[in-house]
Amino acid sequence: MGLEGNSGALRVRFFLPSPQLAPYISTYYSTEVTPAENAPEGGMIEDYLHPEWANLRMVVSGGIIASLGDEPLAELPSVIATGPTSVAARFRLKPGRYWGVGLLPAGWARFVQAPASAYADRYVDVGTDPAFASLRALVDAVGPGGDLLSEAARIDRIMLGLLGSSPEPSALEENRVLKLHRALLDREIETVSALAAHLGLSPRSLERLAKQVFGFPPKLLLRRQRFLRSLAQFMLEPSARWLNTLDWRYHDQAHFTRDFRRFMTMSPRQYARLDHPVLRAAAFARAELAGEAVQGLHDPAERTG
Repeated sequence: MGLEGNSGALRVRFFLPSPQLAPYISTYYSTEVTPAENAPEGGMIEDYLHPEWANLRMVVSGGIIASLGDEPLAELPSVIATGPTSVAARFRLKPGRYWGVGLLPAGWARFVQAPASAYADRYVDVGTDPAFASLRALVDAVGPGGDLLSEAARIDRIMLGLLGSSPEPSALEENRVLKLHRALLDREIETVSALAAHLGLSPRSLERLAKQVFGFPPKLLLRRQRFLRSLAQFMLEPSARWLNTLDWRYHDQAHFTRDFRRFMTMSPRQYARLDHPVLRAAAFARAELAGEAVQGLHDPAERTG
């Protein structure tokens, strides 16, 4: 199943994984950039990506120029993995076709042979990094001129195969990851102590689990989730004032502005003035298909099969 969002020379489509993969993968997504007549800068489209969970992205044709946080823009490899992020990614897409796979925290634990904290706020080349060796098979699922539905189905089949062949964690370990993930989505849980109590873990054990699978300490994860709830609301209601989109846990707009600068490297006003062709199209399509405008708010399904 796919849904489409259009913005100028851009086409974005999202696809849900099979039910067996729902605890591990948020969505598969295709992006197509078509050069418009007299388009500046070779028809490239630029945007800023908010913090999110891990993703794997494949360049079928075209190219990605990007940076995380305050890093300089650079051309990325054709198949990249990004660990969990806590800063904005500025990116430019050249005319072409792109595929992505969103890895939820349980998916990171299942498919990536490394702690998430080692890849937090980083891009890596999937072709050379041994932690992502099993995911290289996804490259064979896509190609120039491919049919999107067929490609999405091939990606899903490969991921199902990897699920069947990957080491299976204990039920206790996986349930703990999923329980922490859902707790981060709970607006009522706002402190590390409340989070630890909810999971029945000591603060030290919670810290270890959070860094190993989610990439960051619990305090930063809670702060990031609060910020994403406000940003997602603004993305779906771009005409609204920031004050009307704030999560109720923010004390005031100054509190939100501090978080905005921390996560997006700019002020809310600067962000609102920018065009967001990719993220705006993706937010509406993703919200309709998967229920949330951003991957960081995606609710992992119960494991089946």
